[in-house]
Amino acid sequence: NKSDNRINRQMKKIFFFLLGLSLFGPTCSAQKFGYIDTEFITSKMPEYQKVQAKMDEMTKQWIKEIEAKKDEVTVLERAFKLEELLLTEDLRQQRLQQIKQKDQEAKLFQNAVFGAEGELFKAKKNALKPILDEISKAVEKVVRQKRLDFLFDKANDGLALIYTNPVHDYSDYILEELGLELDPNLKK
Repeated sequence: NKSDNRINRQMKKIFFFLLGLSLFGPTCSAQKFGYIDTEFITSKMPEYQKVQAKMDEMTKQWIKEIEAKKDEVTVLERAFKLEELLLTEDLRQQRLQQIKQKDQEAKLFQNAVFGAEGELFKAKKNALKPILDEISKAVEKVVRQKRLDFLFDKANDGLALIYTNPVHDYSDYILEELGLELDPNLKK
């Protein structure tokens, strides 16, 4: 499933890249393209390495906590299996409910930490923001100095467009062609 998503993202990137080349093909000689490798850039930044080490340490700690919660469920399950025949129906149901609750708590904690909007994601986002802002400022400066129209990032599964010269944005024309009105705030 993950490999299918990765392939789909790559196909989309290639499609948009080829679409861009076909749209701007006739005038390509006047336009300048470039690329960067953010993985290479961040590998040379000591502050990125510090953030990555901190995130790794946090991840290890959270994994220990999750494993402890899962171990607690395992202990309860083993105890239940040993005592199951001796328990009354009410006690059996209580123990099963307790096991189910502890298992659910472990899963909720794992999702709260490692989920899409979990603690790890938030911590990484906050810690990496200054570094990414620094890279973004450097990109803007280089783009202006080198007079680039398009800048791609070759890291992370293919090319990703990270800068386009606003001169080449034809969204307004497409909206006009579709008979849609521009946002009045954007017209100004």
